[in-house]
Amino acid sequence: MNYYEKMRDSFSEQFFNEDIWVNIGQGMIKILLIIVIAGFVIKLGKTIIKKFFEMRERSPLRVSERREATILRLLQNILTYVVYFITFIMILEIMGIKVGALLAGAGIVGLAVGFGAQSLVKDIITGFFIVLEDQFSVGDYVRVGQFEGEVLEIGLRTTKIRSATGELNVLPNGSIIEVTNFSILNSVAVVDISIPHDSDVELAEKVIKELLQGMPERYEDMVKPPELLGIQSITPTEIVLRVLSEVRPTRHWYIGRVLRKEIRAVLDEHGIEIPVPRMLMSNRNDRENKGQIQNKPE
Repeated sequence: MNYYEKMRDSFSEQFFNEDIWVNIGQGMIKILLIIVIAGFVIKLGKTIIKKFFEMRERSPLRVSERREATILRLLQNILTYVVYFITFIMILEIMGIKVGALLAGAGIVGLAVGFGAQSLVKDIITGFFIVLEDQFSVGDYVRVGQFEGEVLEIGLRTTKIRSATGELNVLPNGSIIEVTNFSILNSVAVVDISIPHDSDVELAEKVIKELLQGMPERYEDMVKPPELLGIQSITPTEIVLRVLSEVRPTRHWYIGRVLRKEIRAVLDEHGIEIPVPRMLMSNRNDRENKGQIQNKPE
């Protein structure tokens, strides 16, 4: 019997061995059961964490809603990572791989790989300080570099921002250097109103001030009545009046549009129209005749 025949007989013996197939079947069932239990534990753990934060809402001692939502998402992410790691280790044990030796070797390899994974470590550390310092939270409207939108999630490694037009931007935490947060302090709506040069500026200011005094009663986003600063600039075609309005965070875009609409409407009611550019035309003959008249000897 040659070498290939011995291998064929050995393979046939192993292939038709009932004990091997029983062990494989039991292992597959255990692995499937572990995966199912892991999914259940993750779902149950996330529910418990969520219920815990819902109970804190009735407590007199609590942090801001923004911070609670951020910590909630972060704890759920940590729970998911830990359960996945434990599940992976248990599956390796079932497959007959010595996890102890593997982890010891992973420690040595991890030390070497760590030098090449500095960006990953930087992402995790930066994400930790973002939450610790409360730089921004889930639900805030922020600008990070060229990206601007609502924060959907802050993870250990990445932050997800949804732009106003619906795009989802996933940013590594380590790349977040400068952040502009629009959701912490009150915003200011800045509105410039143009009127023609031949308009009555005092009348325009009077009707605008009367309008602004009553607007906070109709728009709850206004913290206080808007303020008319006066003439902002004068150009060859128009006079520009500036209005400022302190509003709730991120509501300056909406209030700015409202102010432009209502101020323009009240100015139209008093006959103060939109400035229209005017062009003065003259021909060459007119200029020459004018010059001859001026130079005519007496």
